[in-house]
Amino acid sequence: MTSNPIGNREVGRPLDRVDAHLKVTGQARYTAEMPVPHVTHGVLVRSTIARGRITHINTEEVARYPGVLAILTHENAPRMKQPDEFDPSKSEPSAAPTTLVALNTDEVFWHGQPVAVVVAETLDQAQEAAALLQISYEPGAPGRLSLHEEKPRAFVPKKVMGEKPEVKKGDAEAALAAAPYKVDCIYTTPPYNHNPIEAHNTLAYWEGDHLTVYDSSQYITGGQKMLAEMFHLPKGNVRVISAFVGGAFGSKGRAWPHVALTAAAAKVVGRPVKIDLPRKDMFYMVGGRTPSEQRVALGADATGQLTALIHTGITASSTKNTFPEHFSFPARHLYACPNLLIQQQLVRLDMVPNTFMRAPGDALGMNTLEAAMDELAYVLHMDPVELRLRNDTATDPTERVPFSSRHLKECFELGAEKFGWQQRNPEPRSMRDGEWLVGWGTASAYYPANKRQSEVKLMLQADGTVVVQCGTHEMGNGTSTIMTQYVAEQLGLSVQQVRFEYGDTRLPKASGSYGSTTTATVGAALAEACATLKRQLLKLARKDHASPLCYATSAKVDARDGGLFLKAEPTKGESYVTLLTRLGRNSLEVSGQTPSGWYDKLTQAAYSFQSFGAHFCAVRVHQDTGEVQVTRWVGVYDCGRILNTKTANSQFLGSITMGIGMALWENTAWDQRDGRIPNASLSEYHVPAAAGLPHIEAYALDIPDPHMALGAHGAGEIAMTGAAAAVANAVYHATGKRIRDLPITPDKLL
Repeated sequence: MTSNPIGNREVGRPLDRVDAHLKVTGQARYTAEMPVPHVTHGVLVRSTIARGRITHINTEEVARYPGVLAILTHENAPRMKQPDEFDPSKSEPSAAPTTLVALNTDEVFWHGQPVAVVVAETLDQAQEAAALLQISYEPGAPGRLSLHEEKPRAFVPKKVMGEKPEVKKGDAEAALAAAPYKVDCIYTTPPYNHNPIEAHNTLAYWEGDHLTVYDSSQYITGGQKMLAEMFHLPKGNVRVISAFVGGAFGSKGRAWPHVALTAAAAKVVGRPVKIDLPRKDMFYMVGGRTPSEQRVALGADATGQLTALIHTGITASSTKNTFPEHFSFPARHLYACPNLLIQQQLVRLDMVPNTFMRAPGDALGMNTLEAAMDELAYVLHMDPVELRLRNDTATDPTERVPFSSRHLKECFELGAEKFGWQQRNPEPRSMRDGEWLVGWGTASAYYPANKRQSEVKLMLQADGTVVVQCGTHEMGNGTSTIMTQYVAEQLGLSVQQVRFEYGDTRLPKASGSYGSTTTATVGAALAEACATLKRQLLKLARKDHASPLCYATSAKVDARDGGLFLKAEPTKGESYVTLLTRLGRNSLEVSGQTPSGWYDKLTQAAYSFQSFGAHFCAVRVHQDTGEVQVTRWVGVYDCGRILNTKTANSQFLGSITMGIGMALWENTAWDQRDGRIPNASLSEYHVPAAAGLPHIEAYALDIPDPHMALGAHGAGEIAMTGAAAAVANAVYHATGKRIRDLPITPDKLL
């Protein structure tokens, strides 16, 4: 663990979650459980065509059904302003996933688009009435539903998450043609849907022109901005609250159509309205990961040094959003290569707008890049670990600056040792266990060390406790715990003396909790606030010549044991209680924010901020049935200083689990005739279950990044990247069959 001389050394230890007791005793209230009086229930009605217009809805008959309060359609719904779609280049982007304003048009743009809302006194009444609603359509042109069929209409977008869609260095195609060792392959991935344990839900009510919304959200500030725009309100008139979130993984970073429709319905009926999306609606109304088709071509010399790296491909977005998922980013930063060609293209499909899904872009890109690296290793007759280490680099290949911190080599060395990689027979189909073929695979992990803007407030109370406020989120990832630990350590308090308040737009604003940014972003603001608080306390102490801190400077003082004490004379100092009491103060309040431009533009331009890792996995493949079992996993990750070993490990395990699901099971089966999803349920859309998972060992190097606040990177997504490739590579080692189209199902192995 990293040594830290400050405070009580809370940071790093495996503290149980501070909200654990509330959750295991059922006292934690999620959005659907908020006790708002006189609440009514809304049910959304989905379109049954992929493209066309609504010609008739039998609202008059259904409106007479018992308990029905209102039926909102395009004919009577409140007129809402078209919001700005989420734009990552803006400092405070809206959370709107699409420019479509549902129920403000008779047009249909995807199968499952919400076309009506039925509001009733009870949920049963709303569901029954919604089932009676009959809608007639005039179908439009044949739906654009196939990525493959739309390839001729692919185009290069102007930007990809704020970056150039194309990167060229040298002449990659010529270098590939001249390379003595090469691979050139096409890989595909299907659409994936979000399925957190807590489905999306919203509860809204109006008090005059003030709107309060409880929402299962990982971006309350963006939701507030979107709703203010849509309902023509000052932002201060909209309050969004998200106390606990039962899983998000990117899906709750956008405010899907049901959020605005809940507010609209509450305005119409004049009472609170709650809309809980059933699991099936999650598939049709909440976006997921785009399908992709990617080409990766690698050329190398006899030593395994890459001479050409080409990574191009196509993803999809809907006709009503503009999110080209950035699969090309890992290839820009991971391996040394003198000749690069990286390009993304996009097609428009008649589908629910796609969105972030854990490690968006990077999970797709790492799957293909790391599978291709494995294929190249076999062409070279070289160990796959050795190939990756020979192409390690201290300088970012495209940004051409040093990494702020990079320890990929150490990740592979520790992972190989823990896994016993040296015992691997490199020949495919060479390892068996009775009727089972055994394979071992490896892959790199990569994810950017992202950071955004945040504000915090610290309030030191007269009893020596501290209240921390920040409009960030707790999604089960441990944010409230690690921030409590950090403040306790910096101020020399126990964690029981710190209370962290979050999840409300009335608190100091924060960015969305996505992109593995919360730890570094909120942590940077807290670092400033804690330093400011200690300076303010010293300033107050200097007013009293009897104080042992009267002539002390910040450099000569430690925060510990509930107060400030001299480093040179540890017994001399004052507790916070003593200091505030003597001065007659009930509290001391300070603020902090992430520095403008994140430290300074010079530092930002001088380094490439990325995280790295290494996966090792073992699989068994039944020789007769093609069944694949992942039996063992070792992962090692380089994501800076670890603030809580237990919560970080939980994040690693969750990411690896999702990576295994991506490799073996998950697949949204669009019916390309009409856009219907026949497997829109957890009985048919297969996600990992405990019985199908291996023993997983996850390790963090815990090496602080000297150029990041707290020395920490985010840990929530790094282990997702490359995980599916590690499984695919192990399956090839077991069977000698290379599956380039996920998921790896038995039929593809027989």
